[in-house]
Amino acid sequence: MSAPSFEKSLQDIVGSQNVRPDEPLVEHTTFRIGGPAQWLVTPRSEDEVAGVVSTCEAAGIPWRVLGLGSNVLAPDEGLDGVTLLLADNFAAVEVLPGGLVRAAAGATNAAVAAAARDAGLAGYEFASGIPGTIGGAAIMNAGAYEGQFSDVAVEVRCLVPSEGSWRVANVPAPEAAWGYRQSRMMRESWVVLGATLQLRADSPAAIAARMEELRERRESKQPLEMPSAGSTFKRPEGHFAGALIQEAGCQGLRVGGAQVSEKHAGFVVNTGDATAADVLALIAEVQRRVHETTGVQLEPEVRLWQ
Repeated sequence: MSAPSFEKSLQDIVGSQNVRPDEPLVEHTTFRIGGPAQWLVTPRSEDEVAGVVSTCEAAGIPWRVLGLGSNVLAPDEGLDGVTLLLADNFAAVEVLPGGLVRAAAGATNAAVAAAARDAGLAGYEFASGIPGTIGGAAIMNAGAYEGQFSDVAVEVRCLVPSEGSWRVANVPAPEAAWGYRQSRMMRESWVVLGATLQLRADSPAAIAARMEELRERRESKQPLEMPSAGSTFKRPEGHFAGALIQEAGCQGLRVGGAQVSEKHAGFVVNTGDATAADVLALIAEVQRRVHETTGVQLEPEVRLWQ
C-alpha cells in the first residue's frame, strides 16, 4: 500500500483532522526531544484505536502508543509509521460506587488523584505528582513514595491480539503480572485503553494534605523546572541509582545539551538544546562509570524509542 493510500485509510477511521503527518515529537515529550512522527494519529474511541492498530498490522506499518511522553526518549531522526496519541482525547475519569474509579488511558495521574480526592477516596495520592497517564502507569507499574499502580488496580482494559485480529479485553489485576516497572501489557505489546482502581474512603481534606506534602517533597528534591523524562534509571536491587551515580562522580556530567541533574543525580535533564544522541551518550557514560566504580549495571527506566 502506498503512503498516500495508507494515510487515506487512517483518515477514514479517525477523520482527516486527526491524522497529522510529520508531526514533531519534540512537542509531545516532556524531554522536549524528538524528530517527526510519520503519522501522529489521535483516535476518539476504543473502536478507532482498534481500527488504526488493525490497519497498521494488515499493512505491515509499525505503530506505537504515546501518552504525555513523560517516560520516552524519541529519536532525533523521528519515527516511521503511526504514533497513536492517547492523551486529552482519551481522558475520561468516572467515580463509581464502592470506592471504584475508572479512567481512560489518557487521563493524567494528577487528574485521577484529584477526582478521587474530591470524591473522598484515598489510595492514589502517591501518583498525584507522577507526570504521566493512567495508561503509562499501568504499563510501567508506576510508583512513588511507597505506592505503586498494582496496589490499587482492579483491572486494566486492553486491546489484545486474538486470532489474527484485535479485541478489547478487561484484564484482571492478577493477569497483568506486574513487576518492578514492568507488566504483561509491556511484555506483550498490548494497548492499554483504561483501568479501574479500588480506593478507600477518607476525608477529602486529609487526602489533599497528603497530596500537598508529596508535592512539596517532590519539588524540593527533583529538577521539575527542567525538561526530563523523570527518573532515568531503574532502582538496582539493594541500591539507589542516584546514590550510585553520585558515588561515580557523575552528578553534573554533561554531553552536549544533556546533563545529569545537579539537583537529583537520578535525572538526566535537557539544559535547552539536548538531542536524543546527547542523552543516549550520557546514559552510556553514566552506566560505564557506575559499573566501573561500583560493579552495578544500571538499566534505563526511560523508554528508548528507535
